[in-house]
Amino acid sequence: MHSSLLKQHGLNNYIAGSDFNFRYQKVGKAIEKDISKMIEEMKIEPVGLYSGQQIHSANIAYADGQNGETFIYGRTFKETDGLITDQPGIGLFVKFADCTPVVLFDPVKKVQAIVHSGWRGTTKRISEKAIEKMTLEFGCNLDNLIAYLGPSIDIDHYEVGPEVYEAFQDFPNREQFFRPSGDKYHLSMLEANLDILTAAGIKPEQIQVERASTFTESTLHSARREGADYGLNGMLTIMGGQTKE
Repeated sequence: MHSSLLKQHGLNNYIAGSDFNFRYQKVGKAIEKDISKMIEEMKIEPVGLYSGQQIHSANIAYADGQNGETFIYGRTFKETDGLITDQPGIGLFVKFADCTPVVLFDPVKKVQAIVHSGWRGTTKRISEKAIEKMTLEFGCNLDNLIAYLGPSIDIDHYEVGPEVYEAFQDFPNREQFFRPSGDKYHLSMLEANLDILTAAGIKPEQIQVERASTFTESTLHSARREGADYGLNGMLTIMGGQTKE
């Protein structure tokens, strides 16, 4: 699975699903094999690979190819749910089960960002913060930005409590992505994240939305479906990189 829109504009991207498991706490060193397998299937060799130790924050780190801590694969940043780079060949990698992976790309300035946006990260507007970094720190123009919302859990299978609904109180359009269900709610993570992107000024025609649900799509991991031993999907994006035969 990948975004045709990103690919069309020059950003290589790949979603690795249930044939992989990137939950390091569960699989340990076996994760190295899945990382290698993902890169092999992508057929693009990154010159450097970055990930974050995700904690549902709005923290975004710049990956320059040298910074970050050495990890079992590539380099990582602690307490980080977003990555950004303007360096060619750098691979940015996020893990997700039911949360929403979001990719942002400026094909003119050659800047890419990727974030892990669960409901907490969404209330903190992590995607908006990534857009602000791209425009303020890298000189990106909003008119040029391409966005991709990757697969996440669908509204029918994502029931949340009233505390989650209240956490979105600062979103003027929250009624568009919440559906009451007794004393609880159903939440559309895709619509919430789409609302952030469009409110930030990204043109709707420059946003691709993946409607496949992690819960109903057997080729993807889902924490809600799989329970405590859930696996993690991964999304890798690479700007440039060495093509592998």
